[in-house]
Amino acid sequence: MNGTDRPRYAPEWLALREGADAAARAPELLGPLRQHLENAERGAAGLVVRDLGCGTGSMGRWLAPRLNGPQHWILHDHDPELLELAAAQMPRTAADGSPVTVTTEPGDIAHLTAERLAGTSLVTASALLDLLTRDELDALAAACAGARCPALLALSVMGRVDLTPADPLDAAITDAFNAHQRRVDDGRRLLGPDAVAAASVAFAHHGLTVRAQPSQWQLGPGSRLPAASAQPGAGSDGSALAAEWLRGWVGAACEQQPDLAPRADTYLQSRLAACEAGELRVVVHHSDVLAVPRPAGGTS
Repeated sequence: MNGTDRPRYAPEWLALREGADAAARAPELLGPLRQHLENAERGAAGLVVRDLGCGTGSMGRWLAPRLNGPQHWILHDHDPELLELAAAQMPRTAADGSPVTVTTEPGDIAHLTAERLAGTSLVTASALLDLLTRDELDALAAACAGARCPALLALSVMGRVDLTPADPLDAAITDAFNAHQRRVDDGRRLLGPDAVAAASVAFAHHGLTVRAQPSQWQLGPGSRLPAASAQPGAGSDGSALAAEWLRGWVGAACEQQPDLAPRADTYLQSRLAACEAGELRVVVHHSDVLAVPRPAGGTS
């Protein structure tokens, strides 16, 4: 995965989705993660966390205040502007008031090795697994296993979307979008919706205990996003996010299957109108994955 070839994600899009991401993340994984971190050895800096493909740093803003003890976050991204934003917006205190420090490392994240992860307490990432190939994922699992480093990998797409009310074209758009997510990109076949299942197999193969939990975006009537993370103008129910997601979702489907375009344009306009009227509910299914090294000489 050549870092210079990866797409740039606009800060505006990342900010728009942050409230939905925060509401979706699986809190059930925090208990086993904290237990592992409390039992693991720590260096003088406390926890050392590497956030892969950090974007604007939403994972750090969510997770750092939920962990105890001093933390040093190393933010990785190919985009120097996003790294600058992420570093500036990182929390400075942990759950117990301990200090949180941050450094950045620009460049490719696909060649992490056990040696490079030496001394790392935790690897994190959001919306990253589905952009990897099977070989890249296996290399990440092997590196974490070799360094005895847990990984919390959040918000990977599952290939399922529920829209209410339903439309006859929903299934065709979903299938075309999923095929787009599994596309060959510069010679690399992306995992897309297969990423969570592949991660469960890869990390388990390398000797880690794997847990997966649903982490769904729920947008529309009756949904409320965290106020602190909601983008101004986004709407507390995520209506602006739903509209922007719809445009990208349908656009990717038509890129993959151009013969959908004539019907998809009418479909998109209808869906956007329903979204603006507060009549559309959208559930985008993701999953969070926690992989934890097994205790030496035992199982978990």
